[in-house]
Amino acid sequence: MGAFLAAATGFPTVVFTAALVVVVLFWLVVALGAADAHGHAHMHVNSRAHGDGWGLGGVPVTLVLSLFVSVGWLISYCASVLLVPSGPVGVLVGAAVLIGTVYVSWRATKLFVRPLHRLFPDEPGPSRLDFVGLTCTIRTGRVDAAFGQAEVRAGDGSAAVVQVRLPAGDTAAGVLGSGSTGLLYAYDEVGEFFWVTPYPPDGELGPGLGLLAPPGTPG
Repeated sequence: MGAFLAAATGFPTVVFTAALVVVVLFWLVVALGAADAHGHAHMHVNSRAHGDGWGLGGVPVTLVLSLFVSVGWLISYCASVLLVPSGPVGVLVGAAVLIGTVYVSWRATKLFVRPLHRLFPDEPGPSRLDFVGLTCTIRTGRVDAAFGQAEVRAGDGSAAVVQVRLPAGDTAAGVLGSGSTGLLYAYDEVGEFFWVTPYPPDGELGPGLGLLAPPGTPG
């Protein structure tokens, strides 16, 4: 056991050991339900590995990194035990082993990732326009033409805090406050905020709700 710990915490394996600890902790969080395997842990890392030129694209980046670190740790550990001597020479050999391990691990991860592409078909990324037409909960004490935030829940159950605004002079400025419900009826791409209105208007969903348009839109 002592020899194992010495090799795992010695150079160069310690570099991959530290990364492996992070990977293991992440997947433990996933297992406990605080995140998902695509990386939703209130930090939204559900991105594909943007490394098509490196042969690592098409699968969640968390999976790619987990494979890379795991393979790298195994190679580095074995190489350290078999090749790296003690003393100053061991530092030079360890540096060479580290560089070689990174390359071999990348090549191995590339081979592992390739057959996994079919398990992760391309899907369009989420868009802010997907929130238009959804109800939201106001999270600020007021909402007006210059200020306001709300929490909106997407169809997949994930929540996001977005900027919301009311047209200047809108009488709803005194109605929308923290905890009240609003309807996101348009998105301003320049200002990067949503136009919001109380929901339902006047306490009852009116037939003209679907005709709402952003301020300044020609009638």
